[in-house]
Amino acid sequence: MPPAAVVIRSRAEPGWDSVLSPDALAFVARLVRELRPRLDELLFARTNRRAALAAGDRLGFLDETAEVRKSDWTVDPIPADLERRVVEITGPCDRKMVINALNSGADTFMADFEDSTSPTWRNVVEGQQNLIDAVRRTIQYTDPTSGKEYRLADSIATLLVRPRGLHLPERHLEVDGRPAPGALVDFGLYAFHNARALLERGSGPYFYLPKLESHHEARLWNDAFLLAERLLGLPRGSCKATVLIETLPAAFEMDEILYELREHSAGLNCGRWDYIFSFIKCHRWRPEAILPDRSQITMTQDFLRAYARLAIKTCHRRHVHAIGGMAAQIPIKGDPAASEAALAKVRADKEREAGDGHDGTWVAHPGLVAIARESFAARMSGPHQLHVMRDDVRVTPDDLLRLPEGTRTVDGLRLNIRVGVQYLESWLRGTGCVPLYHLMEDAATAEISRAQVWQWRKHAAPLDDGQPVTPERIEQIAVEEMARVAREVGLSRFKSGRFDEALELFLRFCMADEIDEFLTLAAYERLEDP
Repeated sequence: MPPAAVVIRSRAEPGWDSVLSPDALAFVARLVRELRPRLDELLFARTNRRAALAAGDRLGFLDETAEVRKSDWTVDPIPADLERRVVEITGPCDRKMVINALNSGADTFMADFEDSTSPTWRNVVEGQQNLIDAVRRTIQYTDPTSGKEYRLADSIATLLVRPRGLHLPERHLEVDGRPAPGALVDFGLYAFHNARALLERGSGPYFYLPKLESHHEARLWNDAFLLAERLLGLPRGSCKATVLIETLPAAFEMDEILYELREHSAGLNCGRWDYIFSFIKCHRWRPEAILPDRSQITMTQDFLRAYARLAIKTCHRRHVHAIGGMAAQIPIKGDPAASEAALAKVRADKEREAGDGHDGTWVAHPGLVAIARESFAARMSGPHQLHVMRDDVRVTPDDLLRLPEGTRTVDGLRLNIRVGVQYLESWLRGTGCVPLYHLMEDAATAEISRAQVWQWRKHAAPLDDGQPVTPERIEQIAVEEMARVAREVGLSRFKSGRFDEALELFLRFCMADEIDEFLTLAAYERLEDP
């Protein structure tokens, strides 16, 4: 039975009791009770920051933490199995994906409970079970259609786990009458079941931390690690975390974030897609700050170049890794020319990252591992590039806030609507990572699509045909694009899916007076357990 004041608001399935054991739930409850008051304050601080930006405040480097930026300090040494992170692969925690990713030849695999996972209770609990089995090397999978069997190879990638962002609740698990924070559920269950087993295998409980907006939030995570280490009897500093710099406010606090986590830091990652989404949100009130098509906002834009180079300089000064961003392209079956064009984009992206001094990069598909590795191998001979100090880099607030250049097109609007609705439909059915038009879409990329449509509509932005984006135009194009989607996926699949609901929800996001902070938060109540 669950411990007192911990209530599971969902039916139980065979085998789940080993994940949701009384001791595991008591551990999660302890984390929630000790950390939730501060978490509530931090989420309220985000609201205050948004209000200040709306009133005309400008983001900048913090005066009160200038000494942290100026002084010389380094993070604690990183473990041996995190020294080489040249290629990192990421994906959801379903059983087949976990096996394939660990066997992919990548150096690390980030098992993702956040942007690429639709947080049905089944996905959350079975994802934890899959990781328990993976840590113990007992995980197996038999494809029900082909009969093909999947098992772990002798040599596998180092495992990291990304819990949900601090803002996301887990309504299926209540602690003291309130939904538990999804981040603490994901972190707590994984750490409770696996931390000691990982340490015994010469690894450790390693994490990716998403959506942080300040060093105060990093401090909360550091305290969560200290608390977990104490409660589980682990050596201090066993937990290691790489922070995704994927919000614009966090870009101004890179040193401070590393400093707060210096006992537990494994570096920073340039989470480019959420960063673009955050850039839109932080400029939402400014009609002169309307962004061009999503496809034109690449890492060659000045504001993204500045952010990536600042991350490299900051990390290497503190003697820790700076990991590059996600290549969303995927190999295209049946079209060699188109596939080679997509792979060429990946290759150029990874060569640029290696040349800038990144220590590794992300890919979304096993077919990209070799390309990413080759791109870095041409630039580096060792396991990382911590010696590349980038003392030549000088980044100002103006550099980080510089608006991207490009055009807004009718085709871009159509693509945003088509991708946004299809992703939402998939997410509502319990799948949080889906290939669309030769790109791997997750919540981060879908956020850009719906935020752009909102921004263009909010400010009646003209497109390349000279006509503004209006509610009526969005609705008309949505009808046309849904007809196209029905043809592409097949009428039977279209009618049996949740496309009508996804379209209604997407249009609601686009037509709102104020932009929803996260589509995954606003759509969570629509999510049904299969």
